[in-house]
Amino acid sequence: MKKSRFTETQIVSILKQADAGVPVKDICRQSGISMPTSQVEVEVRRP
Repeated sequence: MKKSRFTETQIVSILKQADAGVPVKDICRQSGISMPTSQVEVEVRRP
């Protein structure tokens, strides 16, 4: 399995920001995640 660039704590923090309503574009810019990657994450996490 590929090693994650982010620690579990960083991932939780990013997800909490998203839940709080911070725009995804801003979260991506702050954390260094590309927009296409963020869209994949959104699709994976949808119930």
